[in-house]
Amino acid sequence: MMGAHHAATGAAAWVALTTQLHLPLDFITVPMGWGEHSLALGFGLLDVGPLGVLTGALVTAGAALVPDADHHNATIAHSLPPLSNIACAGIGKFAGGHRHGTHSLIGIAAFVAVAWVAGLWTVETKAFGTVTPLAGLLCVFLVAFAAKALKFIPDRMRKVPWAVGLAAAALITVFAPEQQNWFPLAMGTGVIMHILGDMLTTGGCNLVWPFTIKPPKALQGIPVLKRIWQKNGYVSFPVLGNAGSVREWLLLVPVSLYVIVAMASSTIDLGQQTLTALAEGL
Repeated sequence: MMGAHHAATGAAAWVALTTQLHLPLDFITVPMGWGEHSLALGFGLLDVGPLGVLTGALVTAGAALVPDADHHNATIAHSLPPLSNIACAGIGKFAGGHRHGTHSLIGIAAFVAVAWVAGLWTVETKAFGTVTPLAGLLCVFLVAFAAKALKFIPDRMRKVPWAVGLAAAALITVFAPEQQNWFPLAMGTGVIMHILGDMLTTGGCNLVWPFTIKPPKALQGIPVLKRIWQKNGYVSFPVLGNAGSVREWLLLVPVSLYVIVAMASSTIDLGQQTLTALAEGL
């Protein structure tokens, strides 16, 4: 799956976890007693407020690119040069190459552990309450990853990703959701969405790395199974075909629209809350 699509699915997953949009279905005739004429989009499992939805979506979009840190030429490798280039080259060697360690259950656990440790360091401030400086520092990279993948800025403006990442990270550090585990959740959600996305393409992933479980020879010739459980031990459900396929684009159009609508709704809610707070303060 392409970098921008990974980022979009990560943001969509965060939005789905933290909001519940209702799509009006008044144009459909529903028998009496079947409930409201609307379709709920999202689970609303974590109440982080509109600002938490916005900041969390940016962080999760960046986290959805983190597994590709094992590739020296991935989108995130060029997001914050030169540090990102050096870091990705080192991670790639440590993880055994592309789509190995960072695309496995061990990789998920490792990334979540890093996010959890980063959230342990808290600082109490009079103006902004509890802030997490180390998590904010990691957010510099994650937001810059998202900005690079989603084309917020042109490639020729090489220094701007740092400015975007620093500004957004400062905002996130100060106004992050009050839930202590929001950052590990955002990281884990993004990484999992990345791996799931790659498993929907023909390449697949080896979730049990560093082990390789290859299919028995008797099963390797079965038409459908051989595409799911590959000879190299990778598992895929290639409904999207190759990365960047038309099917992938068709899937990402509604996903992106969902994120845009949810972000716009959260922005409106945030504006209303700000106006209400200002009115009460007068």
